[in-house]
Amino acid sequence: QVQLVESGGGLVQAGGSLRLSCAASGRTFSSKTMGWFRQAPGKEREFVAAITWIGGSILYADSVKGRFTISRDNAKNTVYLQMNSLKPEDTAVYYCAAARGILVYTLEEYHLWGQGTQVTISS
Repeated sequence: QVQLVESGGGLVQAGGSLRLSCAASGRTFSSKTMGWFRQAPGKEREFVAAITWIGGSILYADSVKGRFTISRDNAKNTVYLQMNSLKPEDTAVYYCAAARGILVYTLEEYHLWGQGTQVTISS
């Protein structure tokens, strides 16, 4: 069974950086797109970024464009989210997820989710 395991969350000051990782383990991984989502307390889970395994096409939410960078290492079945210029409003639990569609960004399109990693930005 395929699992997604996130790591790299933590507490940083505003303006700082963090890099999240999401490793897929288990049997052959057939999803075409990997995405990052986040959920702040009292808010709905929202799309952050997505990348395709083949071709590396990328999509970002407007709120993170220019600050976050998504990337992947196909050999390691791992996706990364480099987060720079962090703001207090970036505080949330960050989830990685897998989708069979290409560069999709709605929650319903993602069929496999990690357990989440907490990111807290202090002002």
